[in-house]
Amino acid sequence: MGMQRRFGWASLAAATTMALAAGVTAAPAAHSADDPVQIVVDGNDVRADNVNGLTYKGLGLLSCNSTSNLLMDYKAEHPERYWQLIRVLFGGKSPLINHVKIEMGSDTNTSTGSDPATMRTRDELADASRSPGFQLAADAKTVNPRLKVSILRWVMPQWVQTEWNKGTGTDEMYRWYKETILDAYQKYGYMVDYVNPDTNETQKPDISFIKWYKNTLANDTEFSDSRYGLTARQQTSAAKAYHDIKIVASDENTTKNIGPAMLTDTELFGMVDAVGYHYTTDDRLDGTSDSATYRPYTKLATGDNTYGQDKEVWYSEGVGSFGWTDYRVSNTEGPGGASTGIGGVQSALDLANRSVKSYANSKRTHYIFQPAIGAFYEGAQYSHKELVSARDPWSGSIHYDAAVYVMQHFTQFAKTGWENGTNTAGIWRSVPEASYSGVSGTENVDGSNGAPSYMTLADPAKKDFSTIAVNDSDRTKSYRIKAQNMALGGDPTMEVWETRAADPGQAYDANFKHLAAQIRPDSDGYYTYTVRPRSIVTFTTLDRSSDKATNQRLPETAARTVLDSDATGKKHDTHDTVLYADDFGYEEEGRVAVGTDNGARKISQSYLTSRGNQPRYLVDQTGAWEVGKGPSGDNVLYQYLDQSMKDTGAWNRNTPNTTVGDFRWENYRASVDVSFPDPAGGLATLGVRQQKGMAATDAAYSIGIGPSGSWTLYRYGTALRTGTVAAADGYRLAVEATGATVTAYVDGQAVAAYQDPTPVTEGRVKLGTDFHTTAFDNLKVEKVAGYTPYAAALTDNMDSSVAYEGTWSRNASLGDAMNWYRSTSTSATAGATVTVPFRGTGIDVIGGNDGSAVLDVLVDGRPVARNAKTAATDKRQATYSLRGLPDGRHTATFTLKSGKIVLDAFTELSGDVDGPVDTTPLRTALDAVGSPDRSDYTADSWADFATARTAARAAVRGQKGLDVLGVGQLASRLVDAHDRLVRTEP
Repeated sequence: MGMQRRFGWASLAAATTMALAAGVTAAPAAHSADDPVQIVVDGNDVRADNVNGLTYKGLGLLSCNSTSNLLMDYKAEHPERYWQLIRVLFGGKSPLINHVKIEMGSDTNTSTGSDPATMRTRDELADASRSPGFQLAADAKTVNPRLKVSILRWVMPQWVQTEWNKGTGTDEMYRWYKETILDAYQKYGYMVDYVNPDTNETQKPDISFIKWYKNTLANDTEFSDSRYGLTARQQTSAAKAYHDIKIVASDENTTKNIGPAMLTDTELFGMVDAVGYHYTTDDRLDGTSDSATYRPYTKLATGDNTYGQDKEVWYSEGVGSFGWTDYRVSNTEGPGGASTGIGGVQSALDLANRSVKSYANSKRTHYIFQPAIGAFYEGAQYSHKELVSARDPWSGSIHYDAAVYVMQHFTQFAKTGWENGTNTAGIWRSVPEASYSGVSGTENVDGSNGAPSYMTLADPAKKDFSTIAVNDSDRTKSYRIKAQNMALGGDPTMEVWETRAADPGQAYDANFKHLAAQIRPDSDGYYTYTVRPRSIVTFTTLDRSSDKATNQRLPETAARTVLDSDATGKKHDTHDTVLYADDFGYEEEGRVAVGTDNGARKISQSYLTSRGNQPRYLVDQTGAWEVGKGPSGDNVLYQYLDQSMKDTGAWNRNTPNTTVGDFRWENYRASVDVSFPDPAGGLATLGVRQQKGMAATDAAYSIGIGPSGSWTLYRYGTALRTGTVAAADGYRLAVEATGATVTAYVDGQAVAAYQDPTPVTEGRVKLGTDFHTTAFDNLKVEKVAGYTPYAAALTDNMDSSVAYEGTWSRNASLGDAMNWYRSTSTSATAGATVTVPFRGTGIDVIGGNDGSAVLDVLVDGRPVARNAKTAATDKRQATYSLRGLPDGRHTATFTLKSGKIVLDAFTELSGDVDGPVDTTPLRTALDAVGSPDRSDYTADSWADFATARTAARAAVRGQKGLDVLGVGQLASRLVDAHDRLVRTEP
């Protein structure tokens, strides 16, 4: 049994290091998939004296690599939505999230982007406010002061890396950690609770450094250095809190070496408080049952080890729900092409099964999502694998996935968190003997075999318990649960809370986390209940039926309005010619509330101070992008990562680049001032129509220039045109993209034009540099007269409004992150149709395609195009575009004539067009087709021609929302319909 006492290091050092012979708590016997599941919750198995390993800590989130970047913009732009999110995730008596884990940034990309380094040089004062993770933790503590905060590293700043590579960088590493920790303490009033001194996802734990770090931390008495900015009072409290920091190791991924190391190294065992590893549910199982390599993590958690002491074991990095559950319910991945509802691989139910199986197999009582919040632009690596999506702060739209309800089944029916030093906090214990999982898989788990999967949590006083059962199969599953040696009180009623997909005709969320039944034990003492297919239930003896928090619905998702601002970039304004602007001064921004004093209060700070001088709406892929003072004293955007800082061990090695804007922008002109304060050189790039990727070359079209005046126009990084202008300290760059035409400008003069035969039509703006300090100012994105500036909305291929007929494969599991919401619908069967409602003047069919598909297109029941060709396109690009419709509500039906079509999404074109539109091409086409006699042609071919001619004539008379591209398509469709007229038999 785990023991409540805590051994000191000296006691542990004296302990024997004999081979482990302690027994491991037995798991329940394996179940047949078809048998009723019998669970006995025995109060004698509730181990109240196990205060570390079996206490259920609930869920955590990882903030790193730009995953939280846009949250700071939500806080400034829509504070009511931001603080609502804080309450939903971290607040209440039963918080969903109990821990913010921060992967410290290095200005380089090791996943989906880069987080700022808190210290870019050895002598720079640490600034934790640059990091969204430290800010998020500070704000979360305002609703949950008991929230835990941990840090670790993956890639270190170059000044640390250089010394580390020499084998002499321990002092530099410690300095980086310490000064960052103390800066967060000074600014936000909280002390980091855990540090992993080792590198993220190591394969060989650096045990010597872990020991060195722990000893150095424990014996550090220097807190008065002026660099820390601590008052005398703060120094005393900081020293105490600092010495209480715990050690977590080793965040391995493909290996599991820290567990056996701790069981065979007395000193290490005494120093490490928690162990964590990633992306597998299983324990290590090699060697004999009494060896340190056989179930080491189970032995650590249960305390059934040589030392008789339990340790925390974490699933310290795991995925969230892939895609949106809203759309997954429309897939056809179940048996016989049925929907898997909220289940299937990488679904919300998969997450639940991961939590259950990782506990059942390796006794992990804490699951940390990477990420729980997706607050970075879609199209970066690992898009759409989160519980909450917050990607366009200008709209304030936040999407809470059904996975939140699923995970609340674990957190809202138990008291979760960390037990206190006197073991009186009442944190519920996990019960190994009443927990089991027979689902298949170790990372992406699959419950379709119908095997039982359940986990039991119990009050240490044995007054209540909850059992969570997951059924991610197409079969029902019967559960029989009995309580013995429990002090449940006089009312034996058990509540059954359920989450599953909607039944036909119901609202999407009708069956999300609701009270499904209240049951009582039979004469044998068993509670019996049949769990439905593709569902999760929580059986609980708690009375939650009238609890407001348990019954609370998640906030509804607001509309994702397009970024179309006024000239300040601050206010939504569709009536001017500006799409977005940023002079990086932020005089238009108000003050921002920030959590501080360990969550005890909020303070008001100026915009830039509140966010460590990070610019608005920019999501960094690589580089140190920060607002600073220019030569004239005005604010300027700098990229600071230069030759002295660039050589880090970044996973995704790219030159510095950052992204801003809306993925729906189409025809626009972007411009920016660039200058080169670094005497060693420099390069600045401005790109447009970026949809995916994490390099500067992932902008579809860009211009780059250096101080010598040499410029290059690129398409996805391939040079199209080159030239030279006069050398200068700075330039104004611009790129205009309208349809297939791209024009580059330097200082207002067009220097290159390109007509793309396969144009990329939508995307954001990118800024880029090489590794030199470079300055940017006066960014402006403008509409182009006569052209539709953007798509108003995107509809996923699996949205419930989209209707399919014929043979389609509709896939969401294991979907590609470059597909919207990781879902696609595919057909290669002639006659297959898809019907999409939309509003606007046109529609784009988005998807990665080979160009083989040929389509017939109907709009509002009338033929618009016959045998229309599609383009070979990359993912997130338009394989077919339809323009020139009257602005309003429409329904488009696409029929596959031949080839193969992959549907990812549909974007609907806005009717907001500024400036005059030349309809000469339409008049020319009308003149060219003349006035044929209807009686000379077949009814079908005449119907197509008549429709095209009517549309052309209406457009010439004046049509709201008509743009240059619409004129061109109307003219082309008219000529094509005329050419396809079929004469009647003589």
